[in-house]
Amino acid sequence: MSDYLYQNTEQYFGQLAGGAQKCGEEELKKLGATRIRAGYLGFYFCADPVTIYNIVYKTRIFSRILAPLLAFDCHSEKYLYKTAQQIDWSDFLTLHKTFAITSNVADSNIRNSQYAGQILKDAIVDQFREKTTQRPNVDTRFPDLMLNLYIHENKARISVDLGGGSLHKRGYRTESVEAPMQETLAATILQLSEWNGERPLYDPFCGSGTILCEAFMKAGNIPAATIRHKFGFLRLPDFDATVWNQIKTKANNETVDIPDGLISGSDISPDAAKAVRANRNNLPELGTIKVRRSDFQSLEGFTNTTIVTNPPYGIRLGDPAEVAGLLKEFGDFLKQKCTGSTAYIYYGEKSLVKKLGLKPEWRHELRAGGLDGVLCKYELY
Repeated sequence: MSDYLYQNTEQYFGQLAGGAQKCGEEELKKLGATRIRAGYLGFYFCADPVTIYNIVYKTRIFSRILAPLLAFDCHSEKYLYKTAQQIDWSDFLTLHKTFAITSNVADSNIRNSQYAGQILKDAIVDQFREKTTQRPNVDTRFPDLMLNLYIHENKARISVDLGGGSLHKRGYRTESVEAPMQETLAATILQLSEWNGERPLYDPFCGSGTILCEAFMKAGNIPAATIRHKFGFLRLPDFDATVWNQIKTKANNETVDIPDGLISGSDISPDAAKAVRANRNNLPELGTIKVRRSDFQSLEGFTNTTIVTNPPYGIRLGDPAEVAGLLKEFGDFLKQKCTGSTAYIYYGEKSLVKKLGLKPEWRHELRAGGLDGVLCKYELY
């Protein structure tokens, strides 16, 4: 097989979290994608090589960008194995490169996702063994090539993961406190808040600083994958190193300085400030994130500020009564000390919304990292 599906159609698929569809579609349009069409937890879209490199390097919302190699009816394990061997895997791998497979199966004759991935792995390994008597190794942590197998209602699609793994792993978070937020979720929250850097942003429950770091990257126009070490598209047979280097250089040159005091936060945890500073230091030197150890009750309050936060809930505070009490106190703080500001609060558990004691302007359900949460907007008059 010499022509793969993505080459013939210029069509790709972007995966994202539930509730992030509006943000994802807006981002694809902004980054130059065309013929965008909704799919299950994501979008199909078309892009030329310049655009697809740009999307993978800059997307803040999508967790995976997939280039389909082959789509086919798949009613049995034997047919999956046989069809997978129609791909010339030497187009993507050598004996010295590693690979890994993510797989998802639903409503199909093959019922186990892990088993389906094992069949695909066997097809790849056996093809190399037949040709060379040797095989490439699997590396589930940092593979050179990440493949994705998706089977739904006995229709299969084998794709290359162009990011080389989940794009929520930006690479800056080298330190964390308990229950850190996924980077893509934080980026989605910021996009829904419509914060554009025109007024200060504060997170009073900042933890290891995911919201603050994502705000820093947004304000500085820093590509989301700027410190990512491996990309899956490097293994494509038609990868163009010249075009990729031009895209990367142009994007890196379009960053901007961040005004002092624009982004700041605090947390009662003694480890939080240290973690935020360490994570911030992994990002380009375009400005500062001010962070300190403090209980929110000790803060003076805020005017003309965008407050974006994810208060502790069941994971970080085990006692439901303690969680409810903290949220009630935080609601009073917002009402009494933050007039003229706007708050965007993400609750990891929907039932906690009523505990704040304030009526939200709107609610937006967002699911990511095992959380079935909701984002609420509060105008503080």
